[in-house]
Amino acid sequence: MRISHTLPVFAAVLAGAVLSLAAAAFSARAIESTSVTAVENEMRLGGYDWVEVSADGLQIVLTGTAPDEQSQLAAQRAAGHVVDSSRVMNVMNVVQQEEIPAPRFSIEILRNDDGISLIGLVPASWDRAGFVADLKKAGGTGSVADLMEQADYPSPENWAEAMEFGLEAISRLPRSKISLAADAITVTALADSRTQKASFERALKSQLPEDVPVKIDIAAPRPVITPFTVRFVIDEAGPRFDACAVETPQGHLRILAAAKSLGLDNPECTVGLGSPSAQWAAAVETGMRALAGLGQGSITFADGDVTLIAAEGTSPDAFDATVGELETDLPRGFTLHSSLPRAEAEEGETRPEFVITRSPEGQTQLRGRIADTRSRAATEALARAAFGTSSVYSALREDGELPAGWSVRVMAAIEALSHLSQGAAVMTEDLVTVRGQTGDQNAKAAIAGLLAEQLGEGAEFRIDVAYVRKLDPVLNLPTPEECVARANQIVAVQKIVFDPGSTELNEAANDTLDRIAEALKECEDVEMEIGAHSDSQGRDEMNLELSVSRANAVLDGLLMRRVVGVSFTAHGYGETQPIADNDTEEGREANRRIEFKLLAEAAEDPAAEDGSGDDATPEEGTEEAAEEEPAADEGTE
Repeated sequence: MRISHTLPVFAAVLAGAVLSLAAAAFSARAIESTSVTAVENEMRLGGYDWVEVSADGLQIVLTGTAPDEQSQLAAQRAAGHVVDSSRVMNVMNVVQQEEIPAPRFSIEILRNDDGISLIGLVPASWDRAGFVADLKKAGGTGSVADLMEQADYPSPENWAEAMEFGLEAISRLPRSKISLAADAITVTALADSRTQKASFERALKSQLPEDVPVKIDIAAPRPVITPFTVRFVIDEAGPRFDACAVETPQGHLRILAAAKSLGLDNPECTVGLGSPSAQWAAAVETGMRALAGLGQGSITFADGDVTLIAAEGTSPDAFDATVGELETDLPRGFTLHSSLPRAEAEEGETRPEFVITRSPEGQTQLRGRIADTRSRAATEALARAAFGTSSVYSALREDGELPAGWSVRVMAAIEALSHLSQGAAVMTEDLVTVRGQTGDQNAKAAIAGLLAEQLGEGAEFRIDVAYVRKLDPVLNLPTPEECVARANQIVAVQKIVFDPGSTELNEAANDTLDRIAEALKECEDVEMEIGAHSDSQGRDEMNLELSVSRANAVLDGLLMRRVVGVSFTAHGYGETQPIADNDTEEGREANRRIEFKLLAEAAEDPAAEDGSGDDATPEEGTEEAAEEEPAADEGTE
């Protein structure tokens, strides 16, 4: 075949191929555009605005940054609903997720008579086994149930500090629940008495961590009171309770309301267990109002026994009427005993007496009458058992004509005095008087219950006992010597600073006084001297005047901070009592100082007589001398 015949055929075939390719390309572009548009619409409808859609041939490419993996997969599935899922290429990124925060680690420790159990979540990096071992030692038990879970995170800040406090708390609280965490600690516990509760709280507060807040809730159950006692007295000083016990909150309110209506300010009663009758509060109120109608005297409820004693000089008719009405009004179960004391002994008539005294130093003396040798030996033995063998001095005299029951009343007087830190018990045939001071808030009630029980029906007794906080062993108040030491320790570390030649307290001095006031807030009845000293630069008179002014400035600063338990006296010594060499700057710095002393110590110091106190005044010509001499006391106190 000739070429002229084949060329047109070849050209036609080539043209057809080119047209086919062009048609195919156009069709592919149309499909790509349609698919991209359809997928974009689906993304917008699905809320996947962050997805970017493009085409690569017949492949649909999804790009963009998904907020999380779930959203990324959901966008891919939505695109697969529009085009064949095999055509969808997922090249989307996912936002970088923040590191999952550590959980809150905490431990709950439960301790009772059966042992200790631990529940909570703790860091895996923490020495869990060591803590459990320490807990066994602290609790004194080998039974520790460890139910804690752990997570692989480092221990949070203050975790070790919280755990250390937990060990201290569990060692002191036999019945407790302690929740420990790095940001908070909660202690819930039971105590056997109010005294033990105060002891627990004081011990725990002394160990509080600095950076972790602690909540302490220690409950003391209501005490069992026996005999259940109320003693209400009206005398020249007015009405008062020597003892007051109630069993229910409603009864508590009723008795306190009655006391206030009879003129008693701020009455107090102990809510406890042991009441002999559900009508206790009603009976007590009835008795109190009967005594108020009589005028003066005392009424004592000891369980079901009621003793009404009128004051000397009470009209017999009024006494009989009051007794009769009270016997009728008292609820069933209460038995009334009444007494109208006889007049004082005539002049020249002597009555037998027994006296026991206890001094503040702890020395005890027995004086007066005792029935016989056997009673004397028993009395002295009881006193030695109560007050200590070496502290008892006996000067008893035997008398065979004493009234019946004398020895029993002596024993009651000794036991009553044992509740006091210092005081005396004086006993006669018809009266026991106990007076003194104590650090036990419940001592008066305990003495009233004891005497009511042991002296018998109708016995008269008087109680004049004062509670003194500084004698309370539970409060553990510092001694006067300890108070002075606290103040001097603070100024030894952070001196009370004055600007050169100034008597005004600056910021640093005020900060030191704040710390001293805080350290002395528990001090009671302390008389303390504030002594200001200077170096030897300048004239003696100028230094003396300056030290007096500075001592008074410190005095004023402490008075403003209301250190109520301390009585301060300011004293300026000038340069008369150096403690270092005034020829060196270091020595002069040491001599410029503020010192605290007990007033008794200051009075015994012979050197104190050389200085002058608050009333010291400079000699005439001091101002002129100041211009000629170096500036007095250039530096700081």
